[in-house]
Amino acid sequence: MQEKDILTIKDIAERLQVSERTVSDWAQKGEIPCGKLGNSWRFKRIEVERWLDKKLVGNKRESEKLAISVAEVLTKERVLFLDVSIKREVLNLLIDCLAQVPEIVDREELAYEIFQREELMSTGIGLGVAIPHVRLPSLNKMIMSAALIQTGMDDYNALDGQPVQLVFMIAAGHHQHAEYLKLLSSLANLVKEENVRQQLINSISPENFFKTLIHQH
Repeated sequence: MQEKDILTIKDIAERLQVSERTVSDWAQKGEIPCGKLGNSWRFKRIEVERWLDKKLVGNKRESEKLAISVAEVLTKERVLFLDVSIKREVLNLLIDCLAQVPEIVDREELAYEIFQREELMSTGIGLGVAIPHVRLPSLNKMIMSAALIQTGMDDYNALDGQPVQLVFMIAAGHHQHAEYLKLLSSLANLVKEENVRQQLINSISPENFFKTLIHQH
């Protein structure tokens, strides 16, 4: 199917894995190329792609500086295999896991921001995958935890309505906006590949899951 040339706020939010409110703010501040059709913002796909290239990549040196691998933000100890199938419980277990990292100084701040983000829009991107993500003023590095949900979660309200089996929780500092978007985008693109998802779902241990993920990335 041919990609749309004119995109809506919802299209941009889904592509960049941010809230529609964030995209609207960018548009109102003139931070993203856009125009108005009546009372609604519209975006030319080619202009947005150029904007992203400039913002996230820039020259080759900047691209190398911003590139962050999964191995830098995730450890095998932060991969959970869970029998729980309720969204809130799964998110709390991933929050508990991240809260053990010394850089997280306030577990409740992390929890509040994660659940607030879910109130705005579900981070279930479809195909059985969810990527809850936040930026915290108290955090100075990017970290991630991950979970394989053995039976899947029916209550995640993913974009395609399918149960979620793979969850990747990312927390970053406020100053890491470009790196954060780059990791979100690369991770989302990676897990959209069916063979990668199946390898992760069929992992026999957290270590196996971790090795599969970093090898693919």
